Amino acid sequence: MLNKLMKRYALSKQGAIDFIKACIACILVDLSLMIPVGLLYYLVEDLINGNKIDVIGYVIKTIGCLILIVVTNYFKYNLTFFTTYKESGVRRISLAETLRKLPLSFFSKKDASDLTSVILNDSTTLEHNFSHIMPQFVGSIISTCIIAISLFFFNWKLAIASLWVLPVTLLIVGLSNKVQNFFDRKKKKAYLKCSDGVQECIETLKELKSMNSEEQYMEGLKTKIKDVEKKSMLAELGTAMFVMSSTILLKFGIATVALVGSSLLIKGEIDIMTFFMFLLVVSRIYEPMGGTLINLAVIISQKLTIERMNEFNNFKIQKGDKKLSNKGYDIEFKNVGFGYNANEKVLENVSFVAKQGEVTALIGNSGSGKTTVSKLAARFWDVDNGTITLGGQDISEVDPEALLKNYSIVFQDVTLFDNTIMENIRVGKKDATDEEVLKAAKEANCDDFIKRLPNGYNTMIGENGSKLSGGERQRISIARALLKDSPVILLDEATASLDAENETQIQEAISKLIKNKTVLIIAHRMRTVTNADKIVVLKDGKVTEMGTPNELLEKNSIFKEMVSKQKASLEWNIV
Repeated sequence: MLNKLMKRYALSKQGAIDFIKACIACILVDLSLMIPVGLLYYLVEDLINGNKIDVIGYVIKTIGCLILIVVTNYFKYNLTFFTTYKESGVRRISLAETLRKLPLSFFSKKDASDLTSVILNDSTTLEHNFSHIMPQFVGSIISTCIIAISLFFFNWKLAIASLWVLPVTLLIVGLSNKVQNFFDRKKKKAYLKCSDGVQECIETLKELKSMNSEEQYMEGLKTKIKDVEKKSMLAELGTAMFVMSSTILLKFGIATVALVGSSLLIKGEIDIMTFFMFLLVVSRIYEPMGGTLINLAVIISQKLTIERMNEFNNFKIQKGDKKLSNKGYDIEFKNVGFGYNANEKVLENVSFVAKQGEVTALIGNSGSGKTTVSKLAARFWDVDNGTITLGGQDISEVDPEALLKNYSIVFQDVTLFDNTIMENIRVGKKDATDEEVLKAAKEANCDDFIKRLPNGYNTMIGENGSKLSGGERQRISIARALLKDSPVILLDEATASLDAENETQIQEAISKLIKNKTVLIIAHRMRTVTNADKIVVLKDGKVTEMGTPNELLEKNSIFKEMVSKQKASLEWNIV
């Protein structure tokens, strides 16, 4: 039962246990609220029969009822609200942990707004549902069933007259499942498009202004916002048609009890007190069910939310040994084939060795698969066929986090945090001393520009380093890699944003770093790789050439052609 609840409602084991407790608490509250109905029944019976009223007894019983209601509500509040908020925290942390372990193949299919929506919006939706709706829904159903069964012991005809509306209304709302899911999916899709548009607008505002395209872009964004409004209204209307008709139908239960009860009373089949009791019960029994029917639409609509959340939880996580058994740090690709999507080949039969203590350069035209090779080497994705080994050990059998401890990586797209420069560099090695950070910064040629900043190394650099230039951001990223000082170094266009002088200085720093290390470097600038020990040329996802720079220059090679073209481009002048 716990496993079913965990899977169906995206709960932890403790969350499933707490949910059951919350449902029991709601049942007890609903049943406790029926006790005053019983007291009123006996009071009226005493009055009609002319019995002596035990005022003190009724006062004591009333106080006892109030205490019972307060106590049950106290437990209900704690078991529904407090435990749900704890579970919500667990859910968000669990999602974050899952995200941390998911392969990049998952993120390539999702955009940032979609991921943010699941962690924030969808989690908030479930938090509200499981604190305000779900336990109350289950509690009202079970408590109503208990009361319904007890009614049959008094008079089965009046019991049917009282309860026939309940299964009918539940059936009506239940049949609306497909309709509501249809509208909810449309609304969610429109919402995500709108979120993407807003995020894109913020991220590309500089480009939009430079191209004088703000007005045109905003018109498109307005269309997306209106589409969200339209889809939301349709979703609400689709829900209201079923829910409101069911709620109205519930009221007919009181009418049928009155009609059937009057008929039975005239025939002498029931006494006045039985009739009165049923009228009291039906006036109360529909109270929790009325709220339940309104919220049943919300419960049905949360199916999509849970599906999106379970998509995270059920995605295959990369696993492997926590300890490496590699001998050295040579990276070897053996007949590697890979595609980001089905029926797509980005790499095909790629084979080469990046030896420890050497610089292996990957070159080729855009789209040849260079960056893909570097990411596969770090197991950001798993290969479709072939193997990649680190020191003879298949990296697909190694836990990604354990593997990445041996890698220092600098990619073309630099990611920085809204923190000080000191702490951004320290990301490379969390326990690094200030002296170690300063040393890495100097080796990466960061020291000069950092000292010119208002607070030096303690300067806050803004979101993703917005206060720094592209070259400065890239040098911070290189400083991180230098600080980490791992045996394997992956550099993807690491010097792309640097001028010739800084590029030379960075290459000098890297040359100090690579002793007895495996270096895999990707570059479009041929001068960056002229001192490499080996060059691997990729074309259309295949290795077409391999050798030292001098060997390739002596042949009629693609490398020689690329060098010639870049030399020609340097001689270009504005006429």
